[in-house]
Amino acid sequence: MQQTLLQAAALIVPLIVAIVFHEVAHGWVAWMLGDPTAHERRRLSLNPLRHVDPIGTIVVPGMLALASLPTFGWAKPVPVDHRRLRNPRFGMMAVAAAGPLTNLVLAALGAVTLGLLVRSQAQGGMAQFVVLSLTSFVFINVSLALFNLLPIPPFDGSHILEGLLPRRAARAYEKLRPIGFPLVFVLLVVVPYFWPSAGLMRNVVLPPVLWMLDQFDALVRAVAGA
Repeated sequence: MQQTLLQAAALIVPLIVAIVFHEVAHGWVAWMLGDPTAHERRRLSLNPLRHVDPIGTIVVPGMLALASLPTFGWAKPVPVDHRRLRNPRFGMMAVAAAGPLTNLVLAALGAVTLGLLVRSQAQGGMAQFVVLSLTSFVFINVSLALFNLLPIPPFDGSHILEGLLPRRAARAYEKLRPIGFPLVFVLLVVVPYFWPSAGLMRNVVLPPVLWMLDQFDALVRAVAGA
């Protein structure tokens, strides 16, 4: 029982940290670019209670992580009003990119810390728990970053793509937003169920996640002196 609780903690804590920093990064960048909405609604806090959605932040990503699948989840969205940004087109791209980039920075910090821990040759139950937590931390942040870069509404990648498209094409693309969640459900659940070989996670998300994890593994070994 104690081992199960430790494994759960080694997943849940990294999940919460990754998602909270992801959301706060959106709000901070929006504030720097002219939109104080998140600040006004007290969503720039690192207090998890202001951001956590029990199902999206803990249950869904926790089950995926335990199944060794690319992990994704969601929190209470940080409010951003594009009309208050000084340059709405560029601003929304920057705000969207801030979340995934923050997760990749966190993954790098986790990899460096893990490498230092390995280098120190620390042993014991606590050291094993920290190693497990840091490994989960790197995995979760990489998965969350790359999954959110999918160019499908409402993911961050959709705002980046919209900003890159010509204005007429961007307006047409924006019309997909009302059907974003049903589209995600079809692509992530329905299509893999009927056509497993055509799964979005398996064919699009998993390969770059594995490649990125290899790079962070190399960073861990370099810091550890292996």
